[in-house]
Amino acid sequence: MTLFAKLSAYDDRSARLAGIALMLLSIFMFSFGDAMGKFLVATYSVGQLLWLRACAALVVLLPIIWKQRAEFFRLERPWLQLLRVTLSTVEVAAFFLATVYLPLADVITYYLAGPIFVTALSGLLLGEEIGWRRWSAILVGFCGVLIALRPSAQTVSWPAMIALGGSLSFAVLMLITRSLRATPDIVLASSQFGGTFLLGAVLSPFGCVTPDAGSLAIFFVAGITSVVALLCVNRSLKLAPASVVVPYQYSMIVWAVIFGFVVWGDVPSWATIVGAAIIIAAGLYIFLREQKLGREEPVVSPPV
Repeated sequence: MTLFAKLSAYDDRSARLAGIALMLLSIFMFSFGDAMGKFLVATYSVGQLLWLRACAALVVLLPIIWKQRAEFFRLERPWLQLLRVTLSTVEVAAFFLATVYLPLADVITYYLAGPIFVTALSGLLLGEEIGWRRWSAILVGFCGVLIALRPSAQTVSWPAMIALGGSLSFAVLMLITRSLRATPDIVLASSQFGGTFLLGAVLSPFGCVTPDAGSLAIFFVAGITSVVALLCVNRSLKLAPASVVVPYQYSMIVWAVIFGFVVWGDVPSWATIVGAAIIIAAGLYIFLREQKLGREEPVVSPPV
């Protein structure tokens, strides 16, 4: 091997390691932001959380938005963009509303099923060809969801249904994002925060609690954290192939369990643990199968 080849291999390895590190950092930050959100909605309304969190995020993004402002005036398929923002707003509101009543690990477990729902919906709604291997993985993943959900007259609750509905909205959101690949990242990200800003502004007056200085700081840290985490995800995918870094996103369930136990004393049930493990295994298989078939699978990340 020549010196040039050795240097190229070293640079490629360094880029992959940096991509993995950034992905792990982003998932920690997403999970930390979700934990702050759950902490805040114990006192403040979901509307206040959405509004103040989006305010902080948009302030951070404002210089980039201004620099790339021309991109906002030549959007592809505006009505589809609007549907995407609506679904994004619904799913993030559902996520934090569910955390008011459920342990963080439970809510994250339902959202981990997003890629499984994406694959199933792409076959049913878009007519994409799905082989028996991926249909088998989809069915296994759904079994994992049922195990985590523990369906019975006594255990199925409306917060769980809200979380599951948010996960389905997240799946449709990813399908739409897949079809809007030409839209710049800053437009996709800022429009999502814009949607939560508007919904939060409408809902904030209802059940509004005046935040103290400490809580206000947490609101803004949660917003800034979500922006930095999103930027880390994007940079990670530019440094390393998706097949290398995306599987590390499932570490979010580990952080959800840790934050849930440390902050609220939540101990996940065996049903949640087993269900999450099955969902992750099915999701990884589907992702690797998509990669083998040369198809692009959307990035899995918690709500922004």
